[in-house]
Order: sequence, then structure tokens, then C-alpha cells
Amino acid sequence: MRLIVTRPRAQADDWVARLQALGADAAALPLIDIGPPDDAGPVHDCWQRLADFALVVFVSPNAVSSFFAQRAPALRWPGATLAGATGPGTAAALRAVGVPPSLVAEPAADAPTFDTEALWAQLSRHDWAGRQVLVVRGEDGRDWLADTLRARGATVEFVAAYRRRAPVPDTAGQALLAAALAAPRAHLWLFSSSEAVAHLRVLAPGADWSAARVLVTHPRIAQTACAAGFGAVRQSVPTPVAVLQAAQAWSIESSAP
Repeated sequence: MRLIVTRPRAQADDWVARLQALGADAAALPLIDIGPPDDAGPVHDCWQRLADFALVVFVSPNAVSSFFAQRAPALRWPGATLAGATGPGTAAALRAVGVPPSLVAEPAADAPTFDTEALWAQLSRHDWAGRQVLVVRGEDGRDWLADTLRARGATVEFVAAYRRRAPVPDTAGQALLAAALAAPRAHLWLFSSSEAVAHLRVLAPGADWSAARVLVTHPRIAQTACAAGFGAVRQSVPTPVAVLQAAQAWSIESSAP
């Protein structure tokens, strides 16, 4: 089966390269487009006040790249501010832009899911009363972690560092989508966002997904995929090795007599 990676373009290309290096047949069909915020002023303001925050939470690698793309050259990450990551990809992105590893808080490597709940499992040991927290995300998102921190006495702000938009597939993407629709059992969709599922339904209105197979990286995405009519949905840890192992297991089951 060909693995279809649906992450935003930069992440999708990286995932495809890593999967291909492991021997997988993988291709990118980005189902979320990332654009700059309508107003970059709030991000610039947050950079000026960054040392005031005890914690800055980044919801995705896109949050990291977009936030740091708008940093003034003279500004550096404050030495007493934690950078929270919701998963290993986000944590790696933070280290790549120069945040000291000792200041990166992330879920445990063996966490059952990588999300804000898993990050809170690491943050909950700290005292948050009277402390300021910033959440870097797109134009909207879940408020669970912010509500939890507020309940522990923290003051929480949000800043939109980017916009998520519906994609416009290029020629290769259109051909890949057509191939997946024509031969659903020869393809395996990999979804890391419920929004990607919604955008796919818009790109292929009226499509029958009952024979399609899906790997998802979180239970909430599984619920969205099932509601969209995908016939077979399984969950995988969001690492290339785990995804490839899940795909291979599925392929073996499919070929068994």
C-alpha cells in the first residue's frame, strides 16, 4: 500500500523522506495549508514580553516555525522560560531553532498519545499560581490546557502565529487523490489532524470512503474519520517507524489467505 501523508507541505515532505528512507512507498498530499497571520503585531509584542512568561506552549511544529519566523534578529529565548511541546515533532522543532533542551517540556516518550493532556502530565508537578503562560497556535484551537492552567492559578494568553487554510493541490496531488479514489485498498491515508479529514471531503465531494483505510495519530481524529465514512480506521503513534510498522501489519493481514 502507498502511504499518503496529509500533513502541511513542509512536514509532509519531511515525513515522506523519512518513510522512504525506511523502505516505505510514501507520497505527500498536504491537506492543510499554512499561511501567515492576518496581523503579525501580536506576535511581535509577545516576543518583546517573552521573559514575562513562565511557560510558552507550542501546539505544533507549525506554531514553532511561524512564531520564530517573526522574531527580531536581536531577540533570544529567555533563560527562565519553559517551552512546552505537545509531541516529539514540536519538541524537535524547538531545539532546532535554538531553545535549550533543558527548557523544553514535552510528553513522556511512552505517552499513549501526544497532546496537551500528555504535556500537562509533565507540567502538573509545577506550581502555576500567579504565573503567566502564553499559548502559540493558529487562529483557534482547544482550550483544555489553558483552562487547566487557569484552574491552577495561572494567567493564560493566546497568540495566533499562523493561519490554517484549505489546500489547493498541485498536479501531482490531484493525480494522487484520483489514484486513491480509484484504488482505495492500494493506498493508506495518514491523518494527523481532524481538519485534514474535513478538507479531503471538500476536495472529493460525494466520494465513497467505505473501502479506504486510515491511520490516525489521535483518538479524536479516529472519531472524525469514522464519522466521514472511512471503512477501516486504526491509530498509530506519530513516528515514521511506528506508522510503517502499522502499515506493514495491515498489508500482511490483507494478503493473508
